[in-house]
Amino acid sequence: MAAPTREDTWLVTVAVGDRALGVFDQFSGGEVDSEEALYSPGGMAAEISLGGRRTIGNVTVSRYCDRALDWPAIKWLVAQVGVARCSIGYTPLTPSGDRGGDPLTYSGTLKTVKPPEHDSTGNDAAQLELEFTVDGVA
Repeated sequence: MAAPTREDTWLVTVAVGDRALGVFDQFSGGEVDSEEALYSPGGMAAEISLGGRRTIGNVTVSRYCDRALDWPAIKWLVAQVGVARCSIGYTPLTPSGDRGGDPLTYSGTLKTVKPPEHDSTGNDAAQLELEFTVDGVA
């Protein structure tokens, strides 16, 4: 029987430069794809797949913005946009919270820092969101 996997059974950790930012609550993107190259030979022969260059989609992570922990770091993060090298660890967990395998590690550059949104009539949790341009995954 296969081990159960749910969306909440993952550990996402982020480091920007040499600064570990800790655990994040949400992860999206990071798909590994390829460009498609087909060749059509003469004589109406079937197309030939030539493969293609591998591409990796941007990764976006977010978490509850703790005023004491995250707010002081936001100005520093803004200064790192477009220049800081980053790593994002994506580790499977078992339903009991133990590590369930080796992590995927994405590497790239910090692209976007999105501070929490504001709504004077709302009461949703404030979220810090970071987006990364990814150039490697191992």
